[in-house]
Amino acid sequence: MPFNGAGPQGSASVSVHAKLLDLLGRSIVRGELQPGDPLPNADDWSAAHGVSRTALREVIKVLAGKGMVEARPKTGTRIRARTDWNFLDPDILAWRYGPKTTFEEAQSLFELRRAIEPSAGAIAAQRATKEQIATLEKIYEKMERFADDNERFAEADLEFHQSILHMTGNELFGSLASLTATAMLISFKLSDDNPYGQRPSLPLHWGVYEAIAQRDPEAARSRLIELLDLAEEDVNRSLAARKARGR
Repeated sequence: MPFNGAGPQGSASVSVHAKLLDLLGRSIVRGELQPGDPLPNADDWSAAHGVSRTALREVIKVLAGKGMVEARPKTGTRIRARTDWNFLDPDILAWRYGPKTTFEEAQSLFELRRAIEPSAGAIAAQRATKEQIATLEKIYEKMERFADDNERFAEADLEFHQSILHMTGNELFGSLASLTATAMLISFKLSDDNPYGQRPSLPLHWGVYEAIAQRDPEAARSRLIELLDLAEEDVNRSLAARKARGR
């Protein structure tokens, strides 16, 4: 499906742009292209993937904005050192985690969530409005209804955690919603074969709700940590099972 970079972009062209960005981004994150390596020849990539040079240039601009590539006179566009990458970028997070995720990478993901969510819960317990607390209870009830439907439970679970960020009343925390959403979606994918299902997490989610409703910051903080500990155990269990199947 060729893409003409000129003129307005329809959904098809946007899709091709996204696919090319995903393909090139994953290649860099997986180490198929190493720091210091030049990007593939533009003409070759354009021909191989049926896109225009204009589309490829736009993808490179996006990657440059994430700190992954840089263009220099005479040397062209090259991969930057990993220390220059914005690892909090949702795309880079998504590219980093997949079927070959290691225990160490999963640990990094949960360290990030622990640095954000328990503090947000504590602040939410102090600042949330009655209306926000009522909404959180309704979201929990949705999670309870869909406890045996992984996909719909994941949607409600994501809504629960993102609501807590917004309940802080702090716009900076609110801006982290897309970051934690990506982290949570990765967690769900890594533990999608959890034999225990979603029900074991319900009492802990209810505990978080109760702590916020009762205006107890420390309880909200500790219960969110417990919840994240359980989620990490589920992910590690799934990773261990995948590793055993791969032997």
